Amino acid sequence: MRSFARNWILDLKERKIRVNAISPGIVPTPAYKVLGSDEQVQEFLDGEASATPLGRVGTTDEIAKAVVFLACDDSSFVNGIELFVDGGMAQI
Repeated sequence: MRSFARNWILDLKERKIRVNAISPGIVPTPAYKVLGSDEQVQEFLDGEASATPLGRVGTTDEIAKAVVFLACDDSSFVNGIELFVDGGMAQI
């Protein structure tokens, strides 16, 4: 996705369309039920949280706020980035 975003910024330049990518970290959603029981899911999340620099997993609200930022005029000069919304995991 990052490569697409970086290529599309040039392709869409004339149309004044900005392209950015969001790379979320671990964010519990109902889809995590495929991991097993509630206890197994919680064990997985606890393990991931302990490995994350912030010491916790993210929320869907936090991902949504990053997307809203990139969609609003406050980020009008942001183009072609990959925004890591992952509690610092990509940085270690």
